[in-house]
Amino acid sequence: MTPRYPGPMRVMARAEWSARASSHADTVDALLRDHLDRRRRGVKHPVEDFLFEYYSYRPGQLRRWFPGAGVVLEGASPDEFPGHRDGALDLPAFLARRGDTVRWVRNLLTATASRPAQLGCFGLHEWAMVYRSPETRHAWPLRLGGAATDALVEERGVRCSHFDAFRFFTSPARPLNVLQPTRETQVRNEQPGCLHATMDLYKWAYKLAPLTPAELILDCFRLAREVRVLDMRASPYDFAALGYDPVRIETPEGRAEYAATQRGFAERGQELRARLLEVTTQRSLSGSR
Repeated sequence: MTPRYPGPMRVMARAEWSARASSHADTVDALLRDHLDRRRRGVKHPVEDFLFEYYSYRPGQLRRWFPGAGVVLEGASPDEFPGHRDGALDLPAFLARRGDTVRWVRNLLTATASRPAQLGCFGLHEWAMVYRSPETRHAWPLRLGGAATDALVEERGVRCSHFDAFRFFTSPARPLNVLQPTRETQVRNEQPGCLHATMDLYKWAYKLAPLTPAELILDCFRLAREVRVLDMRASPYDFAALGYDPVRIETPEGRAEYAATQRGFAERGQELRARLLEVTTQRSLSGSR
């Protein structure tokens, strides 16, 4: 018997869900073809590898389709859809394991969505990660050299609200930040203009799988991939050899370009954040509040 849900259940015929699962896998395969080819050849990529090195969701997981809660998959077996029973997500079992995560993610997304986007950081978090350091996080040259990179950090200051960026700052850079974020203050500090908060929508989406529909996880991945490109184009590194023209945030024109692109990402991120909040606040999750 299908687990009880407060809301109506949609029955999806096997032909429909099989086609959606196949289309989803084909889309992911096309998106990741170059990444997987480089991985087979042992070739590193400082921009695109991030989404599979910093984040823990693997390509095979990303290509796996599932519908989320409230859907009965006609003819589906437990082997095809782990965590499902009688063709539907076993929500009571999921919440028994993941209820604390659902609540934490909901609180973070709600708090972030309630705030205006701050657009004055200009990507200097990446510069703070190499400030006054003989070593860099990537084996690529700095566009301006070490001295000029340090000088720009000192001139502009750093306005980073995201703990998981701040924790990679060099020790001399941390006092230059207007905030001193911690894991404990993450819910208090997170704001929708932050590139890393937008990329992390991908993380929160897959952390809630299979409650999150696979299509939504993929939408978050696609946005994170675009955001990562801006993050690295505005970084102190010279990635021109990889085809990435720099966003020269040391100039007024570069800062304007960065802020305009950041604003667009923030708006798109808010749309995805709202969709994720719908996942975490649907009536069938009332017991996890």
